[in-house]
Amino acid sequence: MFFIGYGILLLASIFKLNRTFHMLQQNSYMVARYLKWSSTVPRASYCTSLVIISMVAVLGIWNIWYNIPFLICSLVVLFFSWLLNKARQETAIKPLVYTKRVKRMYITATVILVGLFVFSFFMRKWFCETNTLAFNIYVCATVFFAVVLSPLFGLIICGIINRPIEWAISNHFINDAKRILKSNKGLKIVGVTGSYGKTGTKFILGRMLSEKYNTLVTPESFNTPMGIVRTVREKMNNTHQVFVAEMGAKKVGDIKELCKIATPQNGIITAVGDQHLSTFKKRENIFKTKFELYDYVKKTDGICFVNGDSTPIREKLPLENAVSYGFGEHNDIIIQNVNYSSKGAEFDLDLGGEIIHLTTGLLGAYNVLNITAAALMAHKMGVSAKEISYAVSSLKPVEHRLEMKPYINGSTVIDDAYNANPEGCLEAVNVLSSFENYKKIIITPGLIELGNAEYEANFNLGKAAGEKCDIIYLVGKKRSEPLAEGVKTTNFNLENLHVVSSFKEAIENVKGYADDSCVILLENDLPDNYLM
Repeated sequence: MFFIGYGILLLASIFKLNRTFHMLQQNSYMVARYLKWSSTVPRASYCTSLVIISMVAVLGIWNIWYNIPFLICSLVVLFFSWLLNKARQETAIKPLVYTKRVKRMYITATVILVGLFVFSFFMRKWFCETNTLAFNIYVCATVFFAVVLSPLFGLIICGIINRPIEWAISNHFINDAKRILKSNKGLKIVGVTGSYGKTGTKFILGRMLSEKYNTLVTPESFNTPMGIVRTVREKMNNTHQVFVAEMGAKKVGDIKELCKIATPQNGIITAVGDQHLSTFKKRENIFKTKFELYDYVKKTDGICFVNGDSTPIREKLPLENAVSYGFGEHNDIIIQNVNYSSKGAEFDLDLGGEIIHLTTGLLGAYNVLNITAAALMAHKMGVSAKEISYAVSSLKPVEHRLEMKPYINGSTVIDDAYNANPEGCLEAVNVLSSFENYKKIIITPGLIELGNAEYEANFNLGKAAGEKCDIIYLVGKKRSEPLAEGVKTTNFNLENLHVVSSFKEAIENVKGYADDSCVILLENDLPDNYLM
């Protein structure tokens, strides 16, 4: 019976690993980031474990046969572990993806846990088989390990054991991707980076270049070393003429590393802003990292198109081997005659002395900036003004970035769920305000990873929402405090300010009254590891 209880506890511990690996994946497999997240999140299972351990202790004090409470305890732990795991996966915004890396971690962690439980099972005979008090203490300690410590213990040990394996696998894949790129003679490679706008610009540029070239673009938000490597290894062939690589960063040196893999000849820097300040520590590091692309391209005599309206970039102008673009008169290329509406935008752009008029169904000022950057790069690479104009007129919104969709009962949704920067969020609110004679609704949890600037950014977003929206849903009781404070500085009717625990709850509420007079902005749907 005792052996059965041990097996049940082992199974419960493996269930617990699911949550651990889920959050580790959402923290980019960085153990330090996972531990930081873990320290800020209240764990219902911790409370459950204390209740279970107390139950075992009471049963022991009552001198009930010690195998019975242990078996009962094991079954309760297993039930709650299974229940919590099931509930979390069903409600997860981004469920755990069982990649090969996750599977390797599962195998390693399971072997470790099995070894520990077998060792512990035999050790009990030596220390506490004839001593009831000692045995009850031992049972409590075993349950506490299974419920509370095993996921953390398994994570750390698994990280230590698997690190050389993961490094060797990653290094092999990187070298293989470099080989593929090098073997594709004449391949034109463009790097795109920035604090925001890089994904949209990448897809727009890909669309323009496809008018003339067989073009490969990194999919979705594939902007990490393994994202670029995977794209090259799985999708590139000898018929591709252009490769557009999005480049993301969370610390100094990240873009430099990506440049060594992708080897871009030209680049676009869409903006430098307050994003990932919690890892960059200061704004100067963000600028330095984004301009690692500029430094690399400059060495190869390539050119960078840079958003001169982005304050940190404007302060550094003029730059050698760089062309600035934007709305301001200080830029090399100035966007002119801009007209916005709820149906899109139109504007004039100078392409090498030829003024072209561009019309797009994409919403907002930053989409105009993205189109401009892409058009300048495409024109430099030989795409004609006529081809660029046609490509712009046929552009579709990037998924979850100011993407307008029909919704329930004739209402409209502006899906901006992947927007995670202060400037972009404020621009999204401006886009929402352009829908005159509509009931304007925003659902947002605010912004993250901005370090000391996070409170101010969320306060300003709340203030903008209070000035321009009719109904506001803030997601996360703790996270929403600075947003709510910003809203309260305006004349907003606080009866229309709602704080909810999840996007799902907000959407369910909106469904109750949404009709063709409503426009709903979904702003920055945070991953599970940030919702509190």
